[in-house]
Amino acid sequence: MKEIENKIIEFVQARKWDQLEHPDSLIKSIVIEAGELLECIQWNNECDKNKISEELADVMIYCFQLAYSLNLDTIEIITNKLIKNTEKYPVKD
Repeated sequence: MKEIENKIIEFVQARKWDQLEHPDSLIKSIVIEAGELLECIQWNNECDKNKISEELADVMIYCFQLAYSLNLDTIEIITNKLIKNTEKYPVKD
């Protein structure tokens, strides 16, 4: 996962977009891209995997950028959330 995070950061920095990346802007961008993801099924439930994958990638890229801008370790925060969810939602037999 760190390899892809580094590629995202390199891409952004090479274009000097990192100076525009404040958490508030990134959060807004995540919501906007999530809306575009929702548009993929807005009028029907037929899934165009290519379009969905592009929009999902946009959401994920912005999420990685937000984590980077806040100096958050993505592996750590996801692992911690999975632990919390495991406790909150135990498997029922």
